[in-house]
Amino acid sequence: MNHLNPRTFAPNECPHLATAIAYDADEHACNLTNWQQRYDQISAGQFLGSIAELSGEQLQVFHEFTNQSLHQTCNVWPDSIWLGIAAEPGADSRINGIGVGDNELMCRPGNCEFELMTPEQHHIYGIVARKAELVRSAELQGIEIDWRDFSAHARLSIPAQTMANLRFLLHRLLREPTVLPGARLQQDIIMMVLLEILDRESPSAETAPSYTRRKRVVDRVIAYMEANREQPVMITELCSRVGASRRTLQYSFESIVGLSPVQYLRATRLNGVRRGLLKAKPGTTVADVAAEWGFVHLSQFAKDYRELFGEKPSDTLEKYAPLPF
Repeated sequence: MNHLNPRTFAPNECPHLATAIAYDADEHACNLTNWQQRYDQISAGQFLGSIAELSGEQLQVFHEFTNQSLHQTCNVWPDSIWLGIAAEPGADSRINGIGVGDNELMCRPGNCEFELMTPEQHHIYGIVARKAELVRSAELQGIEIDWRDFSAHARLSIPAQTMANLRFLLHRLLREPTVLPGARLQQDIIMMVLLEILDRESPSAETAPSYTRRKRVVDRVIAYMEANREQPVMITELCSRVGASRRTLQYSFESIVGLSPVQYLRATRLNGVRRGLLKAKPGTTVADVAAEWGFVHLSQFAKDYRELFGEKPSDTLEKYAPLPF
């Protein structure tokens, strides 16, 4: 079976609800309309992801499920506002390295890259609204919105009951499709809820100065590794390059991404190899792609790859190879 084009939307009783299934993390990331994303799989095992999406010109609402822990780099469409809501309390997710509480929304303006770390078996709701439409609706309701909150803060706090009501509404819209109202009513309901949230939200507590220092260390390491991906990972070299001790490097990664530097960098590079295999030209070998990402011991690489993705790298190359014409 060739999985090169996994975005096949299933028919549904409501024609406005589209669903997609994917068996690769990065392909799953492409299934969300008008987003620019890259997903790296962190936990070990075969990947399964699904998206249920209601999408229009002014508003997008979706439910996303992923069975593996992920590092996500995301960018939503310009001139918009994104709100992310964990589908259930207790989700251990992070935005830009900051943990998200049960009554906190994740938020980012459009055309502004951000990072998410999500756990295994993760359900999340997302709402994206055109800023112009929100402004128009707010003016009609006499609500003043402080747009600075969305640029300056990645998390917004709302009352517990408001959060519970929001989760209930999104569950009914996206996970019980037989009760969906018409498209116009869907948008009106969601816009009313958004306005209530925007009227009652407050920025979450500021991060400590130590967070900024740790995040800077992590960002420097990642930037260096992206610029030198063909070089083997050496912790002593990384410490020297970013001007941090081994202990600082370890603590920075564990507190920001929840992994050790070695675990994170190995997973990132293995995901890079997988993307390379998915896009490989005819005649490309596994060894060629592995070398591009700094893997010189092929037997250990193959073992790590199979452990992370649940298949051999040669199987990935063969399964996703372009079909002959």
